[in-house]
Amino acid sequence: MSDRERQDALLELLNTTPVADGTVLDHLADPEAARSWQRAHGGDGSAAERRHLVRARDTLQDVIRGERPAAALAPLLADVTSRPRVSDEGVTWEPTPPADRRTAVEAVLAWGALRQAMPGRLRPCANPECRLFLLDRSKTNRARWCSMAACGNRMKARRHYERTRRTPAD
Repeated sequence: MSDRERQDALLELLNTTPVADGTVLDHLADPEAARSWQRAHGGDGSAAERRHLVRARDTLQDVIRGERPAAALAPLLADVTSRPRVSDEGVTWEPTPPADRRTAVEAVLAWGALRQAMPGRLRPCANPECRLFLLDRSKTNRARWCSMAACGNRMKARRHYERTRRTPAD
C-alpha cells in the first residue's frame, strides 16, 4: 500500500462519524456496514477488529481535535513489534500486530507518518457543526473545510448573512 493510500484510508476512517440533519452518525456502529468497511480496507471484518478500529478512530479524532494528547494513542500500540524487511530499496521495518488489531495499528501508524511528512495538514473541518476531517494537500496549506461545496459554501453564506444583517438601516 502506498503512502497516499494509507493517508486516504486514515481519512476515510476518521470520517466514519459524519453529522446528518444535526445527528452524529457512526458508520461503524452497524456490524454489517462495519464488516463491509473493514473488508474494503484490508481487514477481516471480525467484531474484535471492529472494537479496536473504533477505539483507534475515536482516540485519533480526539488527538487531531486537540482534545487529548498524542500519548493517548500509546495503548493502541501496546505489544506491537516490528521486523526488518530487506529489499533492493533498503531496510524497512514492518509492524507485526495481532491480527485483530492490524487495521487499528495501521491507522495510528498512518497518522504518525502523516504528522512527520505533512505536519499540520490533517485537521478537523472549520465548520463547528461538522465532524469531518480534511487532509490539505494544497500548496498553500490553507484549506479550512472538508468540502467547499458543503461546509465552505455554508460558512461563507453564514458570514455574508451576518455581515449584511449588521449593516445599519437607512
